[in-house]
Amino acid sequence: MKPLHSAHQPLAERLRPRTLAEVIGQQHVLGPGMPLRLAFESGRPHSCILWGPPGVGKTTIARLMADAFDAQFISISAVLGGVKDIRDAVQLAENARGGLHAGPQGSLIQEPQRTIVFVDEVHRFNKSQQDAFLPHVESGLFTFIGATTENPSFEVNSALLSRAAVYVLQPLSTDELKQIVALAQAEKALPAIENIAIDRLVAYADGDARRLLNTLETLAMAAAQDKLPEITDAWVIKVLGERMRRYDKGGEQFYDTISALHKSVRGSDPDAALYWLVRMLDGGADPRYMARRIVRMAWEDIGLADPRAMQIANEAAQTYERLGSPEGELALAQAVIYLAVAPKSNAGYNAYNKARAFVKQDSTRPVPLHLRNAPTQLMKQLDYGRDYRYAHDEEGGFAAGETYLPEGMEPPGFYAPVPRGLEIKIGQKLQELRARNAAAAKPPERD
Repeated sequence: MKPLHSAHQPLAERLRPRTLAEVIGQQHVLGPGMPLRLAFESGRPHSCILWGPPGVGKTTIARLMADAFDAQFISISAVLGGVKDIRDAVQLAENARGGLHAGPQGSLIQEPQRTIVFVDEVHRFNKSQQDAFLPHVESGLFTFIGATTENPSFEVNSALLSRAAVYVLQPLSTDELKQIVALAQAEKALPAIENIAIDRLVAYADGDARRLLNTLETLAMAAAQDKLPEITDAWVIKVLGERMRRYDKGGEQFYDTISALHKSVRGSDPDAALYWLVRMLDGGADPRYMARRIVRMAWEDIGLADPRAMQIANEAAQTYERLGSPEGELALAQAVIYLAVAPKSNAGYNAYNKARAFVKQDSTRPVPLHLRNAPTQLMKQLDYGRDYRYAHDEEGGFAAGETYLPEGMEPPGFYAPVPRGLEIKIGQKLQELRARNAAAAKPPERD
């Protein structure tokens, strides 16, 4: 690693890669023959979106791209910036293309130069701000590179997205994070450190190189104050406190994790379901939100195959309200386990969605007269409720042959029980009732 000259810069900046070969991680896009590596080697920059969690090298890659193409690098923070920053970037790009741009120590250079505009947290810009880049990207005035921790499919305008390649960056692996610790040690940025302490710090970083480097820098300063010859695991625990995982309570990672929990329950894997639940609770997800999602899973994926699932889910939510954390979380965990092992049915969920879709596109059919309520004498005179058959007075509590749909409407068959759990019996019951209806609808045989 080629060090930067100023020892007063943050460790993350001092160890930032200066060449593509020095980048740790992201070999699926930067390795030999990989797409982003080929873009570097082609000598022709192209607009792109770098999508990945914090601390995986998005800014570093953008800066290296500018260096590789000898381009003017303009960085805009979508958190702090606005339309003025975009206008300023356009002006600087026009100046550079016209042969006037900043050189060393504030000098002006008369030579055409490419420009790369890097927008950090591009998803924070609104639609009109993102649209402001379009004409300049299309004209080739500058190469646009956006960095985002959120899914660009949802957060980046489709027009801008269609003009940029999307590269998905991954959290750094344990071995890659350990390489960064070794680089910091080679730069004498921290004292000797126990291997078990390195393991703890790497786990604490949770794939985030910037978090690891900032933590190392904090520990190095604290160790210098305590005059420690070596950083031990016990001392790290004392300084850092309880280990916390990186967790985005409202972003892409949040919805990915709740999706994994829901799919694990649906897939009848109690261990996986419990793992994702604990991951979310450990990361700071609101247990009340988790309780609501668990109740939803019971209705959507277990349904009438096991009505006890809904009861257990509701009772777990009530238990959490009564006990709070951490005691109430045990109820949520056991509810998730029960849902995972319960028989599955989405027949009720599908039936509801089919009925909604049908009603949305269908006309407003009148209620048949025999099904209408007749609380007044006038309504009775108008035949409201006439010929209605009271099911409780019929054989078996079922009025065979009676119709309950609007006139002229064919039975839609919204609900189709699955052959699992209680719905096996429900399906058998429906078959019996339909057979009785069919028999009642047959004309009487002649002698």
